[in-house]
Amino acid sequence: MTKRPAAPKAQTQGSEEAELAAAVAGFSVETAELPPLIAERAYGSGNYPYTDRPKRKTYEAELHALQIELLKLQEWVKAQRERIAIVFEGRDAAGKGGTIHRLTQHLNPRFVHVVALDKPTEAEAGQWYFQRYVAHLPRRGDIAIFDRSWYNRAVVEPVMGFCTPQETAHFLEQVPTFEKMLVDDGIRLFKIWLDIGREMQLLRLHERHQDPLKRWKLSPVDLAAPARWDAISAARDAMIAASHTPVPWAVVLGNDKMRARLGVIRQILAQIPYEGRDDGVVGIPDPAIVLDGRAFLARSAT
Repeated sequence: MTKRPAAPKAQTQGSEEAELAAAVAGFSVETAELPPLIAERAYGSGNYPYTDRPKRKTYEAELHALQIELLKLQEWVKAQRERIAIVFEGRDAAGKGGTIHRLTQHLNPRFVHVVALDKPTEAEAGQWYFQRYVAHLPRRGDIAIFDRSWYNRAVVEPVMGFCTPQETAHFLEQVPTFEKMLVDDGIRLFKIWLDIGREMQLLRLHERHQDPLKRWKLSPVDLAAPARWDAISAARDAMIAASHTPVPWAVVLGNDKMRARLGVIRQILAQIPYEGRDDGVVGIPDPAIVLDGRAFLARSAT
């Protein structure tokens, strides 16, 4: 029996890429099984720099130590009457909610609040765009965490057709001035964009739909996100380029939720001189997955 020669490696890879492209194009959260190639590629998608997964016990020990540091931070904020605002933006299913939960899990809820606003009312739609967000900025001694923010006008709204290109351009022109006013008034403002690879997003959206306890997390915007992947990428890049100053963006690669959560917490703790900070615990944010906004744009361009 004559043995058939193996297909050239480039041909095999090309065939696999074509198969993956077809699986992505035909993706639906309602299919019983996720295409195996999407599941296989998810962890490393988007040029994620790691191939291994951290040990859960190690992660939990690090998280516990960092949450103690967060409690020290909160006590310092209260004592010094500081104001901290943290803006979370990112890809749909990138892990914003889970990261915010670990950030606030053991904090005193009287002095930290999560802001997750629904679509604007008719009255709010007629106001200055930033007005309804200003009402939720932190008082002295408080931490405010925005689960999506005024940056809806830069990514979600234009991509979904909820605002005009002129409104987005006007927003991007105004937002640096708005944020400079906040910083000049003493607010410590942090801006986090959580990013994931395309296949990882599909995997997570599929898992949410298949789990009745998580299905509530799926919004019409989430379901529309895969088909608008490239448009969201373009809007994200334009947003970061236009609004990186005076408050810089930190982009956290979130394919691995455990690494992302630790990276976000370290990114915040490392920049605040709170009393009793244990630098051995805080360390530095992992530079492989926690990137300066402009460094991320340079990475994406290569």
